[in-house]
Amino acid sequence: SFDIHVSRAGFPVLVDFWAPWCGPCRMMAPGLDKLAGERRSQLQVAKVNTDENPQLSGRYGIRGIPTLILFRNGEEIARKTGALDSASLDHWVSQSLGA
Repeated sequence: SFDIHVSRAGFPVLVDFWAPWCGPCRMMAPGLDKLAGERRSQLQVAKVNTDENPQLSGRYGIRGIPTLILFRNGEEIARKTGALDSASLDHWVSQSLGA
């Protein structure tokens, strides 16, 4: 369902590859939730637990978490590894989308 969701979404999809034991992942979660709410009419946000989905993580070459991948029409257009605060996250997404 991941491939279908990412390729058929009407908006770009921001995927957060994370794990429950990852402190920086948990630290970034409120910023992702805020971004999802503020941009719900232009962006979808999804989360992939790397512990529960090792094949998907491997397919995308996830070497560190958190890793964010931004997809448009099923194609990766941007990637960022490491935690971002809310302002930096918003800036990165805007820059990556060309907005």
